[in-house]
Amino acid sequence: MTEEEIIERTKKHVDELMRGEASGHDWWHVYRVWKMALHLAEMEKGADTLVVSLGALLHDIADWKFNGGNIEVGPRKAREWLESIGVEESVIEKVAYIVRNISYRGGTNTETMNTLEGKIVQDADRLDALGAVGVARTFVFGGSRGREMYDPDKKPLKEVTLEAYQKAVDDGTTINHFYEKLLLLKDKMNTESARKIAQHRHEYLETFLDEFYAEWDGER
Repeated sequence: MTEEEIIERTKKHVDELMRGEASGHDWWHVYRVWKMALHLAEMEKGADTLVVSLGALLHDIADWKFNGGNIEVGPRKAREWLESIGVEESVIEKVAYIVRNISYRGGTNTETMNTLEGKIVQDADRLDALGAVGVARTFVFGGSRGREMYDPDKKPLKEVTLEAYQKAVDDGTTINHFYEKLLLLKDKMNTESARKIAQHRHEYLETFLDEFYAEWDGER
């Protein structure tokens, strides 16, 4: 099987699994991460684009947030799929590593990606939480969890532990999530290419929040 065929079969598999998912972790999120990862790989040079593509396409195949906090389900499912279509073990190992270590997990994930491919896919995933799409995804996710949009009396977490972050996913507010995650991502990019893109998208978040608070208080 050629690399193109491996990628096409994986795209189809993930699309079938995730299309129509309503929390912002759907097929189109995966598609955007994949496209951005390839864009970053082109700018950074030297990355294995097969590993980048498969890591991006499979990165959310079983997100820990929807699997009781278990970070091993994703890499296991990615491995099972890749083995089923005959991908070589060296590639599977690299992809499973990305899937296992990509998640932000409330900033408690201290694992530093040790491959260029991992850094690129992680950056692409984090970029999709910024900018206009990031704003849209944040409100979609909040709605899917029955979370309040905003409550001035509920303050963002100051010190984030994984347990507190998991609790805030359901009990916090969508606006608080900007401070607990989104506004922190700009400084957590791995590559120079992603840092440049993140700066613009970060500024959009700040502009959005300024407008939100002004409208909330009836100022404009």
